[in-house]
Amino acid sequence: MQQYESVIILTPLLSEEAAKEVIAKFKTILSEGGAEIVAEDNWGLKKLAYPIQKKTTGFYHLTEFKAPGELIKKLELEYKRDERVMRFLTIALDKHALAYNEKKRSGAFNKKAETKTEEVAN
Repeated sequence: MQQYESVIILTPLLSEEAAKEVIAKFKTILSEGGAEIVAEDNWGLKKLAYPIQKKTTGFYHLTEFKAPGELIKKLELEYKRDERVMRFLTIALDKHALAYNEKKRSGAFNKKAETKTEEVAN
């Protein structure tokens, strides 16, 4: 199974609970299709780089998962059908992206920043 990363932008008209329901719907589609969710990151309400459907903000959510290739078409079709999803992007991760994501999850980037601040303090 290939590892993928999918980012969706939901309409800002949703409440926090409604946004969580939409995300749960897509997680259900993934789990029913035989995918294994590796990591999730809810970025919350963020300003968009440019207006989409006359909206300047949106709820961002990133999901990293392992899945068979045919599941991606089904997932993206569901993204297109759901009017609460303004934009989405699904990419297949290569070995360099997998290594980067693993370091990011383990906090390796934060540890370097902490050691630099300790060195400055001494």
